[in-house]
Amino acid sequence: MSKKPNILLIYTGGTIGMIKDYPSGTLRAFDFNKLVSNIPELSQLECEIESISFKTPIDSSNMNPSYWVLIASIIEQNYEKFDGFVVLQGSDTMSYSSSALSYMLENLSKPVIFTGSQLPIGDLRTDAKENLITSIQIAALQENNQAVVQEVCLYFEYKLYRANRTTKINAEHFQAFTSLNFPALAESGVHLKINQNYLLKNKKGKKLKVHKVMDTNVAIFKLFPGFNRALLQGILNIPGLKALVFETYGAGNAPTDDWLLSDLSEAIKRGLHIVNVTQCSGGSVIMGRYSTSEQLKKLQLINGGDITSEAAITKLMYLLGSGVSHKSFRTIFETSLRGELT
Repeated sequence: MSKKPNILLIYTGGTIGMIKDYPSGTLRAFDFNKLVSNIPELSQLECEIESISFKTPIDSSNMNPSYWVLIASIIEQNYEKFDGFVVLQGSDTMSYSSSALSYMLENLSKPVIFTGSQLPIGDLRTDAKENLITSIQIAALQENNQAVVQEVCLYFEYKLYRANRTTKINAEHFQAFTSLNFPALAESGVHLKINQNYLLKNKKGKKLKVHKVMDTNVAIFKLFPGFNRALLQGILNIPGLKALVFETYGAGNAPTDDWLLSDLSEAIKRGLHIVNVTQCSGGSVIMGRYSTSEQLKKLQLINGGDITSEAAITKLMYLLGSGVSHKSFRTIFETSLRGELT
């Protein structure tokens, strides 16, 4: 008889970990050591659950790369003991965190599932219980003693997504996230349907490699009608800046002003990596489709394809932190490393 999978919950903070004190109406932190007594449905899952919490839980607005390193380190330290990991955090920066972890955890052969909620776990109409229960259930799925899911995912409101394909689209609805350029990996309804064809398949026998250096000398510049040269130069000339996510219109289009092209060209000559990413939630950059992107193609901006801004900025941090050579940077960025690009 095969043993039950062991799942580790990692609580970083966020709404999902709060419970309402009804007499006072205030929210207080949930004790994850009493998880099963508070959510008895978990006892029906065919797995063992343990939890670990940040010493001081944080609001997701305070999330930064040092916390990503902490999450990655907790997974690394417990990797052999557990069969799957569920990371609980606030939803506001969840797409950034989960995208970052997808790069930081190389050769992952076990599930790492991020989830959270829009309402506290003790609220009458909470979405926290379903998100938590199904995330744990998916993390525990095994076939032939191997994890069914072997990548970093994000589960919210009945859908499991590849983490580095997600964007938060709503601050009020339970369906807070979407993945417009890649299908859901699983859908939860009366039955839990796993879309096997879309799951990442990792090479057997490769050992987990955890990358803990994330270089934050990066920026995002979103184009808007009427932006001026002083603003652009202020961004391009930030001391120490190494890479820029250039959020363009539509399929990668930008104004054709001579000063814009000349300033971008100068920045690239100085060694700045500039990635062309569409500011649309869905779709892809196709440089050269329109005359308004032909010049950007000639300048050799890095083609972000259909990558999200969240996945682009964290990929830049990861590649810069990994010491990728300047010569091969563009080629590696334009290559799908963890399924973040089509």
